[in-house]
Amino acid sequence: MSPWRRQSVSIPPESMRGWISLAIWEFWIGLLICGTGGLGARLIATAPDSVITVFDFSKCYAAPPILQPCERVAYRTGVLNVALNYWCGALLIAVAVWLLWELWTAAAPRPITDEFLKLLDDSFGRDWRRPRTWPWARVAWAYGFTLVGITTALGIALLVSNVLSSPRFARTPTVHVDTSQRFRVPQ
Repeated sequence: MSPWRRQSVSIPPESMRGWISLAIWEFWIGLLICGTGGLGARLIATAPDSVITVFDFSKCYAAPPILQPCERVAYRTGVLNVALNYWCGALLIAVAVWLLWELWTAAAPRPITDEFLKLLDDSFGRDWRRPRTWPWARVAWAYGFTLVGITTALGIALLVSNVLSSPRFARTPTVHVDTSQRFRVPQ
């Protein structure tokens, strides 16, 4: 039923091959959740950095009378990049939520077909005000191996970030010089 599973996964697994298949599938989905969610959050967090503002100071230092306040912004560009980064980030986070929902529905128990058992389940099944009646087993089946995948993806990302920021890979800082000059009219 899902694009991420070509064969059905039975929960709980009945054989060692079923356990391995479930672990690999949930681990893979965990890596995808961490990747899409992290990339989406990064796109949203860094979107405002895409705006470029060009300042024009030529009108501010003209001969008097100068209109105050002096308009220094010549033009601003990159706002469409910001909007697209927000949109792509929101879509990637939506994909991560969809993958979480996919895991939750994969761990759904088989529907109750007996009318008497269905009546008992409706009467005494779950009280959401009492955590002891919550579906903890379903949470464990849905997200057990997925947390291992998410932790592995975060560990790999931190390791790569640490290696790339080490002094061996550090770039020489670029020198940036600001200059200014004042001219006065002799009196």
